[in-house]
Amino acid sequence: MRLFWRRIGAATAACLGLSTLIAPIPAGAAEPACRDLSIPVSLLDLPVLSLDQTMYGRLCTPAGGSNTVQVLIPGGTYNSSYWDIAHTPETRSYRKAQNKAGFATLALDRIGSGRSSKPLSVLLTAFTQANAVNHVVKAMKSGSLGPRFGKVILGGHSLGSAISVIVAAKHQNVDGVLIAGQLHRLNLTGIIPTLTTLTPVLLDPKPAFRLLDPTFLTTAAGQRYTAFHRGGPLVEAAVAEDEANKDGLAAGEAVDGILLGTILPLSKLIKVPVLLAMGGNDQVFCGGLLGSDCSSAEALKQFEAPNFSPAAQLRTFVLPNYGHSFNYAPNASEFFQATARWAQELVGR
Repeated sequence: MRLFWRRIGAATAACLGLSTLIAPIPAGAAEPACRDLSIPVSLLDLPVLSLDQTMYGRLCTPAGGSNTVQVLIPGGTYNSSYWDIAHTPETRSYRKAQNKAGFATLALDRIGSGRSSKPLSVLLTAFTQANAVNHVVKAMKSGSLGPRFGKVILGGHSLGSAISVIVAAKHQNVDGVLIAGQLHRLNLTGIIPTLTTLTPVLLDPKPAFRLLDPTFLTTAAGQRYTAFHRGGPLVEAAVAEDEANKDGLAAGEAVDGILLGTILPLSKLIKVPVLLAMGGNDQVFCGGLLGSDCSSAEALKQFEAPNFSPAAQLRTFVLPNYGHSFNYAPNASEFFQATARWAQELVGR
């Protein structure tokens, strides 16, 4: 009898071991593969004037691979780090959340920022930046840099959203557009504190700014909360992270980026699904004098729907209790999850 129970125990242990071996690995358990890319681009595509540059991007692909890549463009005075915030990344890294959801991500440095080329600021506008990003989109779809993706979702924050709109409207070569932190109305009183924080990079001691011509702008030291986080709680470590990673902005980018959003609604030319996301307390675009109603997703959609065609199938999302740069919000994961669900519906997963 004792031998019988020993055999039963051994068999049970073997079965348990087998079940452990064949149990599926939890989604997102394996780390994604990340690598740096230097992507040849042009600010213009004219026969006698191309203005060739190099755009930096960090490509991260889930362990199981992906047919879809999200190409991500940061806003003014930001770089690719906005999409992969190092302070509490499980809460604040958009990149990590989308990789876990099964999407590859390519976080870009706009030309003139991060590890991208540093031309004269006079050459940089939202439209020339969009031309450069279009080269990136084509590379992702053609596989000229290695991986080839069947679908490209273009995502932007603030100025990066204006650039995304231009690419999607003009080139018609992406499969979806995430517009974050950009609307067709400005809060004319709320934007003033943000504008007053801007200063020439010449006056900032950050060593990286020595590579820029002195007409580039950035935020004055200690002004990141006032510029971009008003309306949300002051999380000093998060704001310090933002300050440490701040970057440059060409004045031309800001001018036509704002005009695009408020006077030239190119968004009506977008023919693919759009998700429009805002921080509920964004004091640049929401409330105040002439701003939009960001009190709820429904209210926001009512304001913004006339600026999009039916083909955009406009979706809206509002992250409560935070301002403009809401990837830094303590509740940013709500936005990340909403974006992942929308993207999964878009690609039919």
